[in-house]
Amino acid sequence: MQNKKGKLFVISGPSGVGKGTLLSEILAKNSDLKLSISYTTRKPRPNERHGVNYFYVTKDEFNDLIKNDKLLEWAEFAGNCYGTGIDIINKELLKGTNVVLEIDVQGALQVKEKIEDAILIFILPPSFEELKSRLVGRETETQEAIAARLAFVEKELNQIDKFHYNVVNDKIDEARIQLQEIIDKEKI
Repeated sequence: MQNKKGKLFVISGPSGVGKGTLLSEILAKNSDLKLSISYTTRKPRPNERHGVNYFYVTKDEFNDLIKNDKLLEWAEFAGNCYGTGIDIINKELLKGTNVVLEIDVQGALQVKEKIEDAILIFILPPSFEELKSRLVGRETETQEAIAARLAFVEKELNQIDKFHYNVVNDKIDEARIQLQEIIDKEKI
């Protein structure tokens, strides 16, 4: 008997909206979900590890992945590249594993073009000011990088109608419950 194909959940939204926080709680409570690890050319932040948070690669290695059509989606932002390995995703889905991608909006729309049954979930901030406060509070990026991210947010918000679901991350517990309900519904 062949396994049922797994579901692909794509969690997206502006940087600093709390995707990672929501997902860490969801993944801790759902042993049947596996977080996909993306490739990136950016340097690791403190406490990040290769193969756990990202696969850290050089720009040349990343370009080879693009050239050899090994990425399901990819984007360049603030001078760094990010992408999802297509072979990794397909292998897990064919095994029956439910996979979660935490990626930017541009990447989510690329996934939608290639995997039509992917479930796209957009995480929204309660307000633009709250998002700005979260990005500044992380203290992981320069003011210029934060300004670049905020300028990009409006473009991302204009794509919201292309997603299957929207979750406003105002109160983390309420947003987590809503996200869990969406995942449970789609797993059935």
